[in-house]
Order: sequence, then C-alpha cells, then structure tokens
Amino acid sequence: DDGMGWALLGTGLLLALYTLLRHGLRSAPRPRARPELRGRTAIVTGGSSGIGAATALELARCGARVILATRSARRGEAAASRIRRETGNNEVLFMHLDLASLRSVRAFASTFLRQEPHLHLLINNAGVSIGGTTEDGFSLPFQVNHLGHFLLTQLLLERLRSCAPSRVVIVASSAHCAGRLHPESLGWPPSGLFSTFQDYCDSKLANVLHARELATREQGTQVTCYAVHPGFVNTSLFRHAPLWLKPLLLPLAWLLFLDPSEGAQVVLDCATQEGLEPLSGRYFTDCGPRLPWPAGRDDRLARALWEGSERLVGLGVAGGQWEGHQEGHREGPAAPTAQ
Repeated sequence: DDGMGWALLGTGLLLALYTLLRHGLRSAPRPRARPELRGRTAIVTGGSSGIGAATALELARCGARVILATRSARRGEAAASRIRRETGNNEVLFMHLDLASLRSVRAFASTFLRQEPHLHLLINNAGVSIGGTTEDGFSLPFQVNHLGHFLLTQLLLERLRSCAPSRVVIVASSAHCAGRLHPESLGWPPSGLFSTFQDYCDSKLANVLHARELATREQGTQVTCYAVHPGFVNTSLFRHAPLWLKPLLLPLAWLLFLDPSEGAQVVLDCATQEGLEPLSGRYFTDCGPRLPWPAGRDDRLARALWEGSERLVGLGVAGGQWEGHQEGHREGPAAPTAQ
C-alpha cells in the first residue's frame, strides 16, 4: 500500500511539474475573432489531422463549406464526421487526394470542379518529412509539400479567380532558412548524411517562393496568396523522425511545441483576416508579416522554380512530350547532387 501511495504521489508530482513547465515556458495564445464565412467554400489539404484538422474545424465553425482533401478515406471521413458533430455544420466533406500522385491531384481537381461551383479558400497544408520517391519519380517531400500543391493550385486557379476575392494559404516553415534549390535538379532527392532533412527544407523554401511568385502573377485578379510559418507544432510529422532522435524530440515536442489548434491560428489569420490583400506574397508568422530568409526573397529563383515546376508537372506540355520526360525522370541517369 505504501509503495502504491508513493507511486501515485510521484506520478502526481511529475504531472504537476509537466504542467508548470509546459505553461510556464509557453505563452498563452491570444484569442482571435473570426468572420462569418457562410456561403464560402474552402479546401484544406491534409485536413484529417494536425494543423489541417484544426484549421478545418474553425472554418466550419465560421459557417464555411469545407472539403477535407486527404489521402486516407478512413481518417478523412472520421475527421469530417467529427467536425460536423462538433460544429453543427453539415457542409464538411471528405474528398480523396494523394499529393504523392500527380494523377490523383488531377483526378481530385476534376471531381471538385465538376461537383463544386465555388472556391474561395485553398489551404495548402498537407506535408511530409519522410524521405522516399513518388510514383512520378520525384522526391517524396518535394512532391507532396510543393509540386503536388503547385499543380493543384494551377488546376483550381480559374475557379479561385471566378469566385474572387479568394485566397491561397501555403503552410511553409522557418526550415526554409536551410533550403537550397537548383533549377536544373528540381525534384531530385539530395544526397548526403542529412538528405531527408535537406529535402524537407528545400520543399519549405519552395513553399515560400511559390507564394511570392503566385502573388506576382495574380496581381489585379483579387486572388491573393500567403506563406505561413505556423510555429513549432506537435504534429504527426514527428512520427517520421529517426529512431535515435525520437527520445530527445518527442519530450521537447510535448513540452515546448504548440498544439495543432494553436499552430492553426496564423493559417486562419491569413485565410480570414480583412485587409491583408496588400500583403499578398508575404511570409507570415504568429507575429504577422516577416521577412523570409534571403533565398525566400529571391525573385529570379522564384521565377525559375515556377517554370521548372510547370515543366515537371506537365503544365503547358503536350501529353506525349510529358510522358517521355516523365519516363526520363524515373529511369534516367543518377540524380545530380544538390550542393
């Protein structure tokens, strides 16, 4: 009995210490007022968990029609059902989207455009940090985090224009500071000891530059775009951390990192806050617009990334030509090293 008592006391003290540390080391999020969004339609990629689910929940709470664009039907349907139940908003739907497949991206866009007459908000949130190669022959993080979203945005752009004022919000990261993009080797996984981390950073730099170039190209259309660093958020991205790093990373994540609902606030700010139009193309954190790292302000690199991304996803290229290029990408010589 004494042993059980001491164990309970020790557990209680640990929980108390955890609570004190967690709330003492992190400031409480400031409350946000959100506008009424009834009559507006939003797509949230990766909307079944993490920041995406938290964003979708708040948009639904504001009355928006919300499409959860996710890879897993089971998780997507479950998230849509939970959000409908919590908000009383029945206009929350799941639609299948696998960003690791350009064929799936095109199928999603085709289905959406056929079924949904409106689109006001496109939240490009889904992301991965694990390494690998897609069925299209590209680096998995680069395709899921950037190329798939680039193609999706382009395929939905006319609908966004016709429903303007409309917004695109791209979930980036401060990890763009370590990104290195080389137009001649876009889509190839980098080599080296930390290649997976480098791949992730490269994709996040691509996110920042995508927002910048999209804003430039959409001037005068009332389609605006914002790149967002949501903060260090405890999401499923960390399940892909190396085994040796998890014992260090996971306690830090629980102790210091934001909850997904907290990380979603800056995404929601850029999606709904009035008067942001003059700041289209900018990079936002919880503190508002901030200058990205120098590579994230490189307009020549942004243009080269755009043109390279168009080429890689086959936009503006005849089908036969693209298929030949795609086969070459998958089966060609060894990828050049990203320096």
